[in-house]
Amino acid sequence: MKKDIHPKYRPVVFRDASNGTLFLTQSTVLTKETVEFTDGKEYPCFDIEHSSASHPFYTGTQQLVDTAGRIERFRKRYGMKKEN
Repeated sequence: MKKDIHPKYRPVVFRDASNGTLFLTQSTVLTKETVEFTDGKEYPCFDIEHSSASHPFYTGTQQLVDTAGRIERFRKRYGMKKEN
């Protein structure tokens, strides 16, 4: 196996851009920015758009679409009868 061809695997903090939550994990991502984590140490930081802390699916704020109501409004608007 060739030496020095693999990226460095190191601890990295991922910061959720929408709410500021920090996650410490291992990654090979390259970053220029650093941030102090809750343990008092400074780590490379990578900003992400959404994480499990802010995504509507994981936080339970996801809105469900009422497709039955849509169908009924469509049928009413265009004078269609229900199919049996």
